[in-house]
Parts: sequence; C-alpha cells; structure tokens
Amino acid sequence: MFRPFDQHLLESALRLLETNRMDLSGLIDHVSRDPSIGALVDKVASSTDVSGVALDAAKPCLVASLRKELGRPIVVVTPRGVGAVALQEQISLWCSSGEDVHLFPEPDTLPYETRGWDPAVALDRIRVLDLLVNGARGSGPVIVTSIPALALRTLRRKHYGELCFDVKAGGRIAPQKLIERLIAAGYESDGAVELPGTFTRRGGIIDVFPPTEHRPVRLDFFGDEVESVRKFDPATQASVENLDEVKIGPARESLYDGESGVGWEGIDASIDLSGMSADAAANFRNEIEGDGSGVGNREAYSQLFLKGSFLEYLPRETLVLLEGGIALESAYAELLEQAEDVRVSRVEKGELPPSMPAAYPEWQEMRGLLEGSGSVVRLEGWERAGEPDAGMMGFMPTPNFGGHLRYFLRDLRGMLEEGCRVSIVSHQAERLTELLAEVDIFTPVLQGISEPPAPGTLKLVKGSLAEGWTLKGEDKDEPLVLFTDKEIFGYVKQRRAPKRRPVKKEAFASEIRVGEYVVHIDHGIGRFVGVTTMRRDEGEREYLTIEYAEGARLYVPNDSVDRVTPYIGSGEGPPVMNRLGTQEWSRAKRKVKESAEKIARELLSLYAKREMKKGYSYSQDNSWLQEMEASFPYVETPDQMETIRDVKRDMEQPRPMDRLVCGDVGYGKTEVAVRAAFKAVLDGRQVAVLVPTTVLAQQHLQTFRERLKAFPVEIDVLSRFRSVKEQKSVLERLEAGTVDVCIGTHRLLQKDVEFKDLGLVVIDEEQRFGVAHKEKLKKMREEVDVLTLSATPIPRTLHMSLVGVRDMSTMETPPEERLPIRTYVQEYEEEVVREAILREMDRGGQVFFVHNRVQSIEALAQRLRKLIPEARVAVGHGQMNETRLEKVMVNFAARDYDVLVCTTIIESGLDMPNVNTIIVHQAERMGLS
Repeated sequence: MFRPFDQHLLESALRLLETNRMDLSGLIDHVSRDPSIGALVDKVASSTDVSGVALDAAKPCLVASLRKELGRPIVVVTPRGVGAVALQEQISLWCSSGEDVHLFPEPDTLPYETRGWDPAVALDRIRVLDLLVNGARGSGPVIVTSIPALALRTLRRKHYGELCFDVKAGGRIAPQKLIERLIAAGYESDGAVELPGTFTRRGGIIDVFPPTEHRPVRLDFFGDEVESVRKFDPATQASVENLDEVKIGPARESLYDGESGVGWEGIDASIDLSGMSADAAANFRNEIEGDGSGVGNREAYSQLFLKGSFLEYLPRETLVLLEGGIALESAYAELLEQAEDVRVSRVEKGELPPSMPAAYPEWQEMRGLLEGSGSVVRLEGWERAGEPDAGMMGFMPTPNFGGHLRYFLRDLRGMLEEGCRVSIVSHQAERLTELLAEVDIFTPVLQGISEPPAPGTLKLVKGSLAEGWTLKGEDKDEPLVLFTDKEIFGYVKQRRAPKRRPVKKEAFASEIRVGEYVVHIDHGIGRFVGVTTMRRDEGEREYLTIEYAEGARLYVPNDSVDRVTPYIGSGEGPPVMNRLGTQEWSRAKRKVKESAEKIARELLSLYAKREMKKGYSYSQDNSWLQEMEASFPYVETPDQMETIRDVKRDMEQPRPMDRLVCGDVGYGKTEVAVRAAFKAVLDGRQVAVLVPTTVLAQQHLQTFRERLKAFPVEIDVLSRFRSVKEQKSVLERLEAGTVDVCIGTHRLLQKDVEFKDLGLVVIDEEQRFGVAHKEKLKKMREEVDVLTLSATPIPRTLHMSLVGVRDMSTMETPPEERLPIRTYVQEYEEEVVREAILREMDRGGQVFFVHNRVQSIEALAQRLRKLIPEARVAVGHGQMNETRLEKVMVNFAARDYDVLVCTTIIESGLDMPNVNTIIVHQAERMGLS
C-alpha cells in the first residue's frame, strides 16, 4: 500500500514534538476570560449554528480557548489544504499538549487519476480515523482539515471498527487466521516489515506494522498460542519493548466494506462497461483490482465503492468550525470542476466507462453533511467581512512597524507605562534583547509562556508566529498585546514543524532482505537468511543468521549487528561467498588496505601544500553579521545551520579552508555562501563567486544584492553579459579593492583578473568547469579559502571528501513545505502534457519543458502554443544571443511566462522556486546528470 516509502518519509511521519517546543498555552486562561469568548461559548452551548467574525491572526488562539472552555472535540475546516497545514501548526502552539492537534490531510491527486496517493498523506489520514474510533476519551482532540479532504468518501465507521482487533500475549489465534484478518484489513505481505501496512511470516513468527504504531510488532507463536508480543527496531531487527497486547486496525481507507461486497462485484451496478473496448474494460478492472501481483490503485477509484464520510466518525458533541463560508463554497466549486475535467478527459480517451459517476457530491449535499455533524460555528475573517464591529470576538490588529525599530521601541515603552501586558514571539529574540536593553527594558528569552505577563511587563519568547493581535478585554487599561516578527520587522520566518531525523543506518541496514548478500567485518561475504530465536541459559535471544560457502552458518547476536553491513559490489553476477575458518577474507582485506593507502598517499601529496600554507584567520561574528543572518526570511534547516557552523569554524582557523557542501537544489546552499562571503567582507577581504553559466551569474547577483542591500557591500558581476567597457571597469575596481564581491563565470579565471586582497572563492557547480579551469582552482586552494557548492559532485571530488582529504558538509533536510518529488515515465501524449501544464498554472506555478535539441526547439514551442493557447510560452537555450537569453530568463523569473521550453541549461543550479513541474521531452536521449 505505502510504496514508494523511504526511511525519511517514515521518520517524518513520527512527528514527535521537541522538548523545547514553544508553548503559549499560559495566555489561554487570560484570553478565555474575555467577554466576547464567554459570549461565543454560551451561544455554542445553546445553539447548533453560530456565526461570528474573527481576526485571522487570532483564530489559532481562539480555537485553543474554545477547546479549553468547552472540553469537546473540535474540527476546523479550511477551504484548502495549505491553509489547514499552517493552521494546525499554529493551533498546536497554543495547546499545552500540542500532540492533541492533528491534521486530516487531502491527497495530492484527484479521484480517477492514475497516480497513487502520497504515502505520508495516507498514513496521516488512517491515524486520525483510528484516533476517532479507538482514541482515549477526554477533552477530545482538535482536528484541522480542508474541504477537499472531507469530500473524499472513506470506510464506514462501523466497518472500520469491525476490522480492528486485539492480539494479546498468552491469547490464542491460528497464525493463518491472523494473516487472513490482516489481508482483509488491507495489509500487504512483504519480505521484511519496515513500512506501515505490511506484514511477514517466518515460521512461528509474524511481524506486522500497524499504521497507528511508531514501530512494527513481532508476534511469536507456539502453535495457536501467542507466546510474546514485542515491538522491534526495523533497522536492526532487535526487540525494544515487550507488550501485553497490541491493537491492530485497518492499514488503508480504500477497502471494500461489508455492504458493498468484495471485489469487482461490490462496485456499483450502474457502472456499465459496454461502451468500452474489451482491452479498455480489462485495464479498468485491473486498475482497481490489480492484475494478480498487487491490490491495484484502489485510492483512485475509492469513490465507487466507499460509502462512508469522515464526518460520521465525529462524536455527537463535536464542535465544527468553518473557516469562511463563502471561501469554502468557492474552493469546493473549484474542486468539482477539476475533478470533472479529469473524469471527462479519461472518458473521452476511452479509459473510463461513459457511465462513470461524478467523483464528489454537489455543494448542497456537502453543506448538509457539515451542518448535520454537530454544533457549527462559521468564522469569517473580519478583514474580508466588510466593516464589522471592532469589538467582535475581542481581537484587534497589533500596530505594524514594518522594520522601523526606533518607533517600535518608543511605542512599546509607552504601552508598558500604560499598563499593557505585552508578549513578543520572535525568531530574532536574542537580537531584540539587545535592542530592548538600549531603552532600559530588560527581559530574558523564554521558551514559552506559563502565565500571562503582569500589567506593565513584557515576556519575550523565542519562536515564530504568523501574526500578532491585541485583546482589549474587559479592563480597557490592561489590554493583552502580542507582537510577532511581522509587526516588528515586516516579515516572519515560518515555523519549521519539528520532525525526527532519519535513523542513521550505519549498522545493519533495514533495506537488507532475506536472500541478499552481507559483509561481516571479521568473516567476510555471506548471505542473510533471516532472524532466528534461540534459547540460552541467560534466556531467549535473537540472532541474525548468515550463510557462508559450503553451507556453513554464522549466528550474530542482535547486540552485535554493527559488525554486519550490506554488500555493495560492482560486478553483474553474485559475489563469491567466503569460507568460514580460513584466511581468505583477511588476505582480501589486507590487499584492499594496501591499495587504499597508495591512493591516499597520492591524494595527500596534492593537498600537503594547502595544509602547510598559513592562511588568514577570520574574526568572530560581529553584530552586523548577526543582523544579516537574522534577516533571512526562512527558518534554517538543521543541516543548513550545521553547515554554516562548519564553514565559519573553517574560516576562523589559521589554514586555508577547502570545504565541499553537497545539497539538492533549493536546500539552501546559496545562503551558506552569502553568509561566508559577508564574513570575509567584514574583515576587509574580497570574495570571488565562480558559476558555470551567465544566467546563473545574473541570478546570484540578484540574490547577493538582495541579502546584503542593508550593508555597505559593493557587489558586481563579470560575464559575457557585460560589455567590454563594463568588464574593464569591474577589473579596475577589483584591482583597486573597491569591489567586495565579484560574481562571474570562467571569465574570473583569466590572467587579466587581479584582486587586491582575495580571501574567499566560492565555486558553484564545480563539475561544470573544464580541466584547465580546475588547475587554476587547485592553485587557488593553496592560498585562499575555497567553498565548493554542488548538488552532484564529480566522483573524484566526492571521493576526496569521503576519505577526509577535503572537508565535506551535506544538506539532506528539505526546506519546509518541500514535498517529495513524484516522477512518471510514459510515452508522449499531448493530452497528458496539456493536463500537467494547466494543473501547474491553476495553482500559480510555472513549468520547465526540456527539449535538448536546439534545431527543433522553436518548432516544439510553437506546437505547445497551439496545444495550450492559455499558456505564455518562451524559449531559452545556450546558443541564443546573450542579451536575448538574459531577457528571457529574467522575464520568466518575473513570471511573465508560464512555460519555458529550454535545453539542459536549466540544470546549472538555477533557483526558480515557482517551478514545480518539469517535463523532459525525449528523456531517453538525456545523459546521466
């Protein structure tokens, strides 16, 4: 069910909150005492339908207040999924137990589309359903969802409960009967249980991974008796916790319920396949049922056989908050139109029967379901509700200073003197403490607020909120004022939801399956045959069983799995297994060690001069650098922060830096370079930024100027886009030292380029430079600090980093809101191309259409203009006139075009965050990179 699903996705799904999670719940008691909140609570208690107007920024706090006062489950419905994700994160900050705030997400595909669901979405949805059926009773959870997520049909609540069962240690159930129940609940058999929704059987042991558990469970049978129930680590296969029992629920939503029957016969009889060809009808059935090798793509067609609704899972006392009635209806109408376009398109192509029903109910039916699901509160944003009474819901906007700190500090002092209770939530809390101290306001930086500030006092919290608000309250002299970075500095860093990092599988990798080859550090190459349980004097233990030549077997205790690693070979055939009790493995290791030492000596001789050369030791960070870093509008990823620390530490050492930074496009490598460059400039040194293309040079010029515009830093570019006169001017100013940062192509490596005091060289995409250029770069490494950025380093560069000759930092954490890349390979179809481009345009994005043949690129662009007249199509390739190419790329970046038909010029590290779709034409003709 959950393929593709890697370890990173699994760990991201285990969203355990960090111990230092920002907690603002201490303000809720004060907010709940506001008369407007009390009035709303009274209305909800006496009526099933309430309307109100609220400041958008205050909605997360308002939801937390209602949860505290009413003690009832709350479901918040937003028009779109993006808003639901943001609101769920914000509400969790206002609840003392943030884990009680859940997201019921929408899939990233529409019904009847052939693409499968994102596995993380499927996992989150099934966990919320299980929470509503089997969760602990109490004050009830807060569930944030969207109209598209609610509109999808799901299992009936009754049938979901029938599919849940307990397995107890000491209980009795036939293993085959258990497997039948697992299959009925949507579980898939797999060789090794690593992913939610899978199970495997090995003799008297059944491993199963319920989606509601964070680790898989091992059931050990003796006949029909369950001897033990244990959680285990899928990476090491070692047991980590004994359980008395485990609750197993459905693994997927798209199951045939009892009322619909089983299999194809359960699908609505109104589906008439007579209008389809025999082959098309067979393909249609196989898409739903599978062709015998799997369970098919049921999610795409679940609307045919599922009759349940998420709303029927809600307890009767649930409070439903609808965020914007008009916006909800508008979003639903848009959803219906998109789904209908998919249905009609596939019917016209003969892929679906003409009698295929609409995917979603009409709005009237959907609205009726919402209104009948419990007490309903319609919350309109008061900014969109005309001119409402300013006292409605008590909340008012906080004054916005837009970065004018002098006025902010002046007005803040006035508020405190008037007795206001002031709270500040800022990502730049440390910087604010220094600014506040300058006006004699002294306050520590807190991780949360356990109780509201006293009248005339201030509390400063390190964190991030979308917006602030002011609550006048009953006592007009003591309003509660909440400031965020948006009001103070004019922008806010969006909070990064804390996620656990992926497990480092340095020992026994979880991807090893039974039958695959492994290497034991002491005994050599063998084949993994499974996990064996043995009883010894000290009790029962688990062993990894490895088979060697001549049938010999080695049993490795689970506490020694760090000595076993996967076999990675370069040959096409299977490796030769070693014999136990011989010296052949020791001899092989000795030969490899000698060869490695020879290569290492050669590499070390190349870099010995760099180590012996005395470099420049940069000074510690000063206030300007801290201020520039604080102005970064995004929350740094953990990998990004670690890389920045590595680079700074290298620059402060008395030897030349030579660090390689590896990271995917969009992971923040450029920001690392900007901070390193500014650190060098602050010490009076010059910086050269080398890039492979003129287009990338222009883009870096804009980025560097934007980030450093508040500081006296002279930045210029040297490339073929500049005229001879302009290049001469840049060269003269470089030699005079008046240009601090020079960004350029290989032109920077020519003999006529002289720096007055070059301190740092940043090389972006080093693999794009030729041999002659690399010789010049190699000489630079002996004299100045060098920072190399690359998403795909060449093997030699990567090898030198891995063996320790060059320092390397890796950036593996994607930026917030970055979704897993979905890749599809298929024959060229104009209808598919049109649908993909229009879908991207509908959500405000842009498209790269890669065609790596300059001779025919204009003709292809013309075909696309006829196919999609709604789209604005441009062409860009490396053989164009420099000025024309620059204009095209600048205009595309400014969103003047929707589609850029281009060659592989775009692979040179271009940063186009609005481009979410790339279509590669004739992909079979592309190279590996």
